[in-house]
This record gives sequence, structure tokens and C-alpha cells, in this order.
Amino acid sequence: MISVILNGETRQVRDGSIADLVASLGLDVKKVAVERNREIVPRSTLADVALCEGDALEIVHFVGGGC
Repeated sequence: MISVILNGETRQVRDGSIADLVASLGLDVKKVAVERNREIVPRSTLADVALCEGDALEIVHFVGGGC
């Protein structure tokens, strides 16, 4: 387990990639935008980018809807 800051809150998460974290949160990797340490991570690389101790992540997911 490592400690990261996820959307402003410190959390303990499993070692792995950003895609692994997104999946563990129950989100679809195709419907999220991720910022890691103040840099946007291209969606095509989420499975290749390993999480590191102390990473600051912002994850937003897209929701459809409307009239």
C-alpha cells in the first residue's frame, strides 16, 4: 500500500497503475480525466503510469444526461 492524495484527501491505495486505481474506484477508464502532480495524464497512458508514494491525483469522471 502507498499513500497518495486523491481529490484533496490522503488515501492508502494499492501499488499499481493509474488505470488500476481508476478501476478500483469503480470508474470507467474511458470516461475519466486524470491529473497527476499538476500534469494531465493522457488517457492512452493510464495503464502505463505507475503510482508513486505521495502522488497528488485529481480524477474527474464524465456523466451523461440532460434534456
